[in-house]
Amino acid sequence: MPAGQVEQDFGPQTAPEVTLNTSVGPITVELYYKHAPKACQNFLELARRGYYDGVPFHRIITDFMIQGGDPTGTGRGGQSVFGSKFEDEITRDLKHTGAGVLSMANSGPNTNGSQFFITTVSTPHLNGKHVVFGEVTDGMDVVRKIESLRTNQRDHPNDEVVIANSGIYEEGATTPKVGKPNTWEKKVYGKK
Repeated sequence: MPAGQVEQDFGPQTAPEVTLNTSVGPITVELYYKHAPKACQNFLELARRGYYDGVPFHRIITDFMIQGGDPTGTGRGGQSVFGSKFEDEITRDLKHTGAGVLSMANSGPNTNGSQFFITTVSTPHLNGKHVVFGEVTDGMDVVRKIESLRTNQRDHPNDEVVIANSGIYEEGATTPKVGKPNTWEKKVYGKK
């Protein structure tokens, strides 16, 4: 489906999970589709399309977060599945309360694209500024490995860590389907 053309029906019965298979191990995240449906739809569709395949974690700050999702690796690139930036879905129900929170990276209000970050500590100063749309359910040890990498003065890792590919879990499955429509997507997008 071309950028900007995304089905708007979003309401599965169970929370989807996406696994980011990184060069140092897998990170599985559960998506909070009830609170941030557009951010979840964006992340899920980008993962399904393989958009994140080969994309680095370009910004790492110890005791703060790891950031990825920019195919240019600069922190200035990336596009949403909606064709441009999309609006914030900030809710009081979801906050940056600790390690493993999945949020949209942005450059100000309503500038969400493809970039995301995973917190490694509580970051309450980000509440109300970034859309929380999921959490790490498995692979926090991998997040910690990435967080511990040496970085340069611009917080870029000295040794590149990339997302090799992404897997989207079917309901009840123990292994992800990589890049193929699955049961959950069939419900959401009407795929066959």
